[in-house]
Amino acid sequence: MSDLSTLDRARTERAPTDRAARIQPPSWRDSRLLVGVLLVLASIALGSYLVARADDSVPMYAAAGPLTPGQSLDESAVVRVDVRLADGVAGYLPADEPLPAEGVVLREVRSGELVPLSAVGTTDDAALSQVTIAVDATSAAALTSGTVVDVFVNLPVAGSVRDEYAGPERLLERVTVAAVDTSGRGLGGSGAGTAVRIMVPVEQVPDLIAAVDLQAKVTVVPVPGAVTRSGG
Repeated sequence: MSDLSTLDRARTERAPTDRAARIQPPSWRDSRLLVGVLLVLASIALGSYLVARADDSVPMYAAAGPLTPGQSLDESAVVRVDVRLADGVAGYLPADEPLPAEGVVLREVRSGELVPLSAVGTTDDAALSQVTIAVDATSAAALTSGTVVDVFVNLPVAGSVRDEYAGPERLLERVTVAAVDTSGRGLGGSGAGTAVRIMVPVEQVPDLIAAVDLQAKVTVVPVPGAVTRSGG
C-alpha cells in the first residue's frame, strides 16, 4: 500500500513540470517559427509588388473601330486604354499627348488594337487621291464606306468589231472605299450604275483614268477578311 502511495505522490509532483514543459513558448530557433515568419514576409513582399505593378501602366490609344487607309485620325476614331509598361508599348500611339494634327491612317488597324505609330502619318505620307468611278450595281451592292477592295479592269480588245474583252486584270489592290453613290456619276458613268469613290495611290491614278477612257469594264471586289469601317 505504501508503495502505491509513493508512486501516486511522485506522479503528482511530476505533473506540473510536464505541463509547464508542454506550454513553454517556442524558441526563436524553432524551425517552424522561422518558416512562418518567412512566409509572412514573402506574402507582404508579393502584395507590395502586385500593388506596384497595378499602378505601373501608361495610357495609350486603341482603335475605337476598324481604321482604314486614308481615314482621318480624330477623337472619334480612337479610345484611351491603360496598358502595362511590360507589354512593350514603345511603338504605339501614346494617349498622354494630343493626337497628331491632321493625322491620317496609313494602313489598316483592327478594332480594339493599339494604334501603331507606323500606321499614322499625314496626307502627304498617305499619298492617296479620291477618285470616283462608275461600277456595275451588282458589283457595288456589298460596298460601304470603309470597305477594303481590289479593283479589276477588263479592257476591250483593240480593233474588235464585236464587244470583245481581253479579260479582267487587277489594277488596284487593297484600296479603301470612301463613299458609295447610287447616282452613277463617276468616271465612265452613264447614270445607270453606281458611283464609288475610292482612295487611290497617287501614282496609280493615271492608270485608272486611262482604263476608264478605253471603256474598260470596272469591277470592285471586297477583300476577304479585311477590316471595314462603317460611316461616311
